[in-house]
Parts: sequence; structure tokens; C-alpha cells
Amino acid sequence: MSDERRILLAEKTPFPEGLEERLRAQLTFLVEVDKLKTVLRQSPLIAADRRENDAEHSWHLAMMVVILAEHSDRPIDVGHTVRLVLLHDLVEIYAGDTPLYDSAAGTDQQDREAVAADELFALLPTDQAQRMRALWDEFEERRTPEAAFAKAMDRLQPLLLNWMARGGTWRTPGVTADDVRARKAVIGDASSALWEAGQRFIDEGERRGWSRSATVAEGGE
Repeated sequence: MSDERRILLAEKTPFPEGLEERLRAQLTFLVEVDKLKTVLRQSPLIAADRRENDAEHSWHLAMMVVILAEHSDRPIDVGHTVRLVLLHDLVEIYAGDTPLYDSAAGTDQQDREAVAADELFALLPTDQAQRMRALWDEFEERRTPEAAFAKAMDRLQPLLLNWMARGGTWRTPGVTADDVRARKAVIGDASSALWEAGQRFIDEGERRGWSRSATVAEGGE
């Protein structure tokens, strides 16, 4: 962020006078995160001819946690995992989305997102800001069963969208089926069953020509 102070959405239509300070801070944060609906991802929607946004992505992950939790290799707290997936991409409001297969854009991703987390969560009352930041850090570090499963959902969801789009971002220039496998392998850290299923999707997508085989890419075709 530049030295110039960021204009918050809540400042466009200031809240009424007399609101309690804690509630004002919470509402300011909730208005600001409406920006998540404007952050476009690379993945195509299934039900419409456009790309999904981060808010839609986060909602879909929360639903996946509720439905697929039984496939976790370790017991998880579903509610806690839902909280992780709902907030994990909030930092992209300020840091922007980093496409999975864009290695160059990913070089400073961690730094950009950490700065964004500091700025965004600071809008909340101190106790909630600390809890939100701790949850975001937990997701990033993937040391708990819940964080590992949350990350698995974050990689599985676009896989499903790309399958339904008959390739989607798998068709990104320079990306091969082996690249997809490498980026999605983290699913197996949380669920052997879901990773086995994921590999079936990837293998079949490669067989159908929805992603490029490494041998084809090396041959320049």
C-alpha cells in the first residue's frame, strides 16, 4: 500500500452518530469486506459464463467443508474449519488474487498478503483482530487438521470447476497435467480419499485433452 491512506467503503456513506465504538468498528469491517465480491479469480463458474469471485469461492469452500468433512483422514472441528475457509481469502481485497499457475505473480504473494492482513484485520476491535489474524495464520501454516482440510478444499474446489468447464485454467499456456497434479497434491495431506478422486479427475481430463501432457508440451505442440 502507498503512504496515502486507503479510503474505506464505510466512508462513502458515514454511519449515524452515536453508534457504540466497538459496533462501529465491526460494521466498518463488514462493509469493507464487501469488496471480496469484486475480486475475480481465474476459475470459471459452472452455472454461468463468467469467472467466479472470491466471495463465491469462499462460500463454496464452506459448503464443501460441511459436506466432505467425513473424508478427512483426521477428525476435524467442522465449525472451526468453516471459519478458516470463510476468511482465508479476505486479504485478497487489498493484495489481489494470485493465479495458481502464475509462478511470477507468486514470488511476493506471501509478503503482499501479510501486509494486507495487518491492514484489514486492524479495522476490527483489538480482540477480534487478533483472533482473525490467528485464524488466517493457521490456514497459511497448515499445521492443524482443520487448516490442512481447509487448504485441501481450496485446491479441490477449482479442480471441480475446471472439470465442469472441460479444462478451464488447466488450459493455461505452458501448464501441463503434471503441473496440475503437483499443485493439487496438497489435497492428499488432509484426505487420501479426496486426493485419489482428484487424481481420477486430472487423469481423465488429460486423457480427454482438457490439459496438456508433459510429452506434448516438450514436443512444442
